[in-house]
Amino acid sequence: MAVFWYTPITMKIILAQPRGFCAGVDRAIDIVILALQVYGAPLYVKHAIVHNAHVVRDLEKKGATFVESIEEIPIGSRVIFSAHGSPPSDYDAARHRSIEIIDATCPLVTKVHLEVKRYVREGYTIILVGHRGHVEMRGTMGEAPEHTYLVETIEDVHALGFSKDTKIAVLTQTTLSVDDTATLLVEIKKVFPQAILPPAADICYATTNRQAAAKALARQCDIVLVMGSITSSNTNRLVEVVRAIGTPAYRIDQVSEIQPEWLSAPMRVGITSGASAPESIVQAVVDRLRSTYGATVETLPVIEERVWFDIPKDLKDVAHDRGIDTDVLSKHTIAQDATMKR
Repeated sequence: MAVFWYTPITMKIILAQPRGFCAGVDRAIDIVILALQVYGAPLYVKHAIVHNAHVVRDLEKKGATFVESIEEIPIGSRVIFSAHGSPPSDYDAARHRSIEIIDATCPLVTKVHLEVKRYVREGYTIILVGHRGHVEMRGTMGEAPEHTYLVETIEDVHALGFSKDTKIAVLTQTTLSVDDTATLLVEIKKVFPQAILPPAADICYATTNRQAAAKALARQCDIVLVMGSITSSNTNRLVEVVRAIGTPAYRIDQVSEIQPEWLSAPMRVGITSGASAPESIVQAVVDRLRSTYGATVETLPVIEERVWFDIPKDLKDVAHDRGIDTDVLSKHTIAQDATMKR
């Protein structure tokens, strides 16, 4: 008599691709690590270099000191400005205190700053789509606060009350929901037909790609876990886009935050992570689900990313003068130190 072995259906993990660190985050972390190698401590960082508690704690252990105001930094020290961008007033305050500035602003955020300055020079009023209180918005608005108006909602757009002959240019925060922003841009154009919309959305490639991957994940999974800190705007947007499709989504920053009632077997569990979340968090969750539920793992490739940003030339030159090889920096990021698997 033939014997048939029955293999029980287990949990399936589906990993989004792309997920996790973007080029701007990799660059910012590399800048802090390289500056510590070149100059040593004390080295100050204005605001969290990226919005992830694991990254910040690890860099603190390496010797970085994080502050929220220039006044906290001793005169004559060095400061790294975070990836989110800083207003001109921060640069002025640092120079006034003879503090050397190392700028880790994401190049895509810098692009928006430059657009603000260009449009204002040409006589435009800026409508800036973004989240009030977010550090990126503080930096962008600081370029021309008297000419820049922040909007979050359709009601904000209607409250602006600009005349029909006002020259208007629209810019956006880099980490917004692609769908929500598109809806808001349509409304702005309806209310202010003369407004110039971004030729291509200012929302960065990594935010756009991770949201596209999260949507694809949501359509194939029973639940999606989104790795990242609560302060991360792009991480929070990933949760929103998954829930908008109708799939339950939960943001967690470490494996201990997983609630047993979320999970069962058989189940398809999607996993993605924000642009500032180390891959080590993802791997810890995968390991837990494997050991607890016998989960299998597969990847859902949606978009292949090949974006890379170089570190500041001045910092690289000093490193080379001191015999430090900057070509291997990408192998020394926080995620790699935590046995990142790619």
